[in-house]
Amino acid sequence: MKPRLVQQQSLQWKLNQSLIQSIHILQLPGMELLDYLGELSNENPLMDAINYDYEIEHYRASHVNTPDIGEINPVQYSMYEQLRNQLYTLSFPKELEPIIDFGIDSLNHDGYLEIELEQWADACDTTLKRARDALAMIQSLEPAGIGARSLSECIMLQLKAMNIEDTFILNLMDEHLEWIATNNSAAISKHYQVEEERALAIIERMKRCHPKPGQLLGSQHSDYIIPEASIFKENGSWEITFHKWAAPTIKINDEYGKLLTMDKDTTNYLKEKYKQIEVLQQAIAYRTSTLEQIIQMIIEKQSTFFENGPQHLKPLTLREIALELDIHVSTVSRAIKQKYVQTDHGVLPIKFFLQTGIRQTDGKEMAAVAIKQRIYELIQAEHKSRPLSDETICRKLKEDFGIEIARRTIMKYRGQLQIPSSLKRKRGGKC
Repeated sequence: MKPRLVQQQSLQWKLNQSLIQSIHILQLPGMELLDYLGELSNENPLMDAINYDYEIEHYRASHVNTPDIGEINPVQYSMYEQLRNQLYTLSFPKELEPIIDFGIDSLNHDGYLEIELEQWADACDTTLKRARDALAMIQSLEPAGIGARSLSECIMLQLKAMNIEDTFILNLMDEHLEWIATNNSAAISKHYQVEEERALAIIERMKRCHPKPGQLLGSQHSDYIIPEASIFKENGSWEITFHKWAAPTIKINDEYGKLLTMDKDTTNYLKEKYKQIEVLQQAIAYRTSTLEQIIQMIIEKQSTFFENGPQHLKPLTLREIALELDIHVSTVSRAIKQKYVQTDHGVLPIKFFLQTGIRQTDGKEMAAVAIKQRIYELIQAEHKSRPLSDETICRKLKEDFGIEIARRTIMKYRGQLQIPSSLKRKRGGKC
C-alpha cells in the first residue's frame, strides 16, 4: 500500500472517531457529560479533573424552596399526563394509541408496569406483538426507566439511554444485582475477573440510575433533575444561561510544557493526548452551540408560553426547528434528548416545547396541551355543586377562547387529565 493512501486512511479514521465522539457528546445530558469527561481524564494525563460538585450543590440548595423546581410540567399535570404529552412529539401507528394509553394507565406511581403483557393484550383485544410495540413506545419516553417491569430492567433501560450496553454489565445486572446494592466491588472483581477499580466505577455509574423513575415526574425528589440552562427575563428580553456543568471547561495540566522536553516517544504520546483534548473541546463547543440555538428558537416560537404559561403553547415540531437552523432532524433529536431547562413555570424537558397541533375552524393550529390547560382551568373554576358537562365545556371553549373541538375529544382529554365526569365530580367520585 502506498504511503499517501495510508495517510489518507489514517486521517479518515481520525475524522470518523472525532465525528462519533461529537455525536456522543451532543446527546449526553450535563451530568452524564461530566461522568464521561471524568472517565477520559483518568486516561489522559494532560486533562485536569473536572469537578462541579460545589456548583451543583449550591444550585440545589438555592432552589430547595422553589415550588416549581423539579416539576417536569406544571404541578397540575400528573405523571400519566406528562407521559402522554411526550407521545404527541412521537410518530407511531394510530392503532397503537389506545393500547399505549392503557399501558400508561397500568403504570404505578414509581413508573413500573403493573400488568403482564398477555393481560394487556387481552384487555385491549389485540395481539401480543402490538402490546410489545406499545411497551417499546412507553419505554422510549423520559425519564429513562419508565415502563420497566423490574428493577433490573429499569436500570438497564437507563444504562441503554446512556449508550451503555456492555455485555459484562448486563450479565452483572441479571446475575448479581445484590453486589451493586451492597457496593461489593471485590466480589464483582473476583467473579468476573476485572480490576476492582473498574468494578467500583460500574457500581458508581449504576447508582446514578434512579430506582423509581416515575417519582421524577412529580413535585418530590426534585434534586435528581438538574437542568442544562436557565431561561429568564432581563431588560425586557428572554435570556439563556448555561450552567457550568452543562458547558464544562477542560483545563490542560500546567506541567504540559515541561513534559514536552522529555524523550521523543513521550513527546509524541503527549502531543496525541493534547490533540484528543482539542477534539473534545470542539465537541463540547458544538454541543453547547447547537443546544443554545435550539433553545433560542424555542423561546422565539413559544414566547407566549414563557410570558403567560402552558395554555399558550403553540404547535412546534423537530422538523420545523431543523429546517430553520439548517441541521438534520436527528441532530435536533439528539441535542434535546433527556435535557431540561429551568423556566418560570418549572423545570421542563426540552421535548415539552414540541407539540403537535389541532387545526381550528379558522385554519389556525393550537397545541393539544394548551387546550387541555383550558379544560383544566374551566373545571377548576366551576361551581362544585354544578359541575360543567363535557358539552358545556365544549361550548365554553368555543365561545371564550375560539377553540372548536368535538365533545368526544373533551372526554378523551379529561380522561387523560384524570378528571372524573361531571356526574362523578358532583358526587365527589373519581375516575
